[in-house]
Amino acid sequence: MQRTVLLAIALAAGFGSVTAAPVNYQLPNEVAAFKPGPNLEVVQGNCSACHSADYIKTQPPMKDKKGFWQAEVTKMIKVYGAPIDDADVGKIVDYLAATY
Repeated sequence: MQRTVLLAIALAAGFGSVTAAPVNYQLPNEVAAFKPGPNLEVVQGNCSACHSADYIKTQPPMKDKKGFWQAEVTKMIKVYGAPIDDADVGKIVDYLAATY
């Protein structure tokens, strides 16, 4: 019994002094940029706050571009909480449908 208590105290003392080293990492360079077009500033101001242009560029080809991008912008607002003004939604959708 005495051994068990001493072992527990030793383990507790040992674990109490363990500290984790800080983690450092380097983000990769962005390889994509938003394409020029009408409402580019609105898209950069809203979309790049959460993700890079790489994310938009990797979306699959689609037939109904406007419908796809409308659904994506709506998802960003309702699911991920993107603080996009109602006045900007149409501008973003139009830019993405015309550009990607």
